[in-house]
Amino acid sequence: MATDHIRYDVLARDALRGVLRRVLIDAAENGLPGEHHFFITFVSTAEGVKLSPRLLAQYPEEMTVILQHQFWDLVVTEDRFEVGLSFNGIPERLVVPFSSIKSFFDPSVQFGLQFEPTEAAAGETAEPETPAASAATALAAPAAAPAPESDDEPAKPSEGAEVVRLDRFRKK
Repeated sequence: MATDHIRYDVLARDALRGVLRRVLIDAAENGLPGEHHFFITFVSTAEGVKLSPRLLAQYPEEMTVILQHQFWDLVVTEDRFEVGLSFNGIPERLVVPFSSIKSFFDPSVQFGLQFEPTEAAAGETAEPETPAASAATALAAPAAAPAPESDDEPAKPSEGAEVVRLDRFRKK
């Protein structure tokens, strides 16, 4: 197989992270429209992630936050987002670099993205990336994903979602 000197996989991953960034910028500026809400899963020990010691102890590998009704001070920069959330009634400020995000899901429209962690996010235990493995993937979910009741308890998107890899559409 020919060597991909252009790194289409990295370009695709970064473009899809740009979609996530744009959605969060819009939410920060205008709030969440209609029934839209977001499940965002990230590596809790990734470089640049800032969590309280209490949350890090509770979620030592990965964490999913829900941006729906009770979040505040959402700030989006080029490389991360910051947000205030309440966990069991305790307000917390989280800093989440885009490179640490593993998945994004909006159950109101059944749209999601799944990312392989970058080397910086995965830490020293990461295996070397291959072009196919580092590309982002689209995530399609079942039609009846339950909406979360509150932001007190982080949750994951509904089980049974189908992951569709971009490789499926590449010419062989």
